[in-house]
Amino acid sequence: MSTKSPPTFKIERELMAQGYHRIVGVDEAGCGALAGPVVAAAVILPIDSRIGSIKDSKLMSEHRREEVYPILIERATAWAVGFASVEEIMQLNIRGANLLAMQRAVRAIENVEYALVDAWTIPGLTFPQRGIIRGDATVKSIACASVIAKVTRDRFMKELAQHVPQYGFEIHKGYGTKMHREAIAQYGPCEHHRLTYKTFL
Repeated sequence: MSTKSPPTFKIERELMAQGYHRIVGVDEAGCGALAGPVVAAAVILPIDSRIGSIKDSKLMSEHRREEVYPILIERATAWAVGFASVEEIMQLNIRGANLLAMQRAVRAIENVEYALVDAWTIPGLTFPQRGIIRGDATVKSIACASVIAKVTRDRFMKELAQHVPQYGFEIHKGYGTKMHREAIAQYGPCEHHRLTYKTFL
């Protein structure tokens, strides 16, 4: 496993020293999936939050993410999620839908003063922001947003699985695993598949 340092509140503290207080971390889940929505999360956390071991949600087990999720929700100053649907992904392309989901999450939080975003910058915001490459690995607010987004989307995909059980969404969450591709080959795509997103490769 990586020996890199876990995410910290270093950047948030620097921004607070500059006079910013409502600093939101933003990340998404589902960008690379073949099915289901993109889900973004935005979260403001007190920088004295004692929330244990948090890292990029992709590096945490599903069980650990589910353990941490209610702690994040309880201790957050504010949080929100935003969805972009399969229809919006096909209309806007994945990048546009990803940014739309992030916009929706951030705009659902009142009085944001600064946004720290994993990798992207979000168009249309009226306050400063910074896109940080691998922000989910270095910035605690972004890492926490990544957990909220991932847990929210995983739960959503489990719900979808009850309606179309043949695809195994509860297992792979819509990503392009061998199992998922074989199910698409056998049953064809359903309404939850992103038909313009290399579904059949």
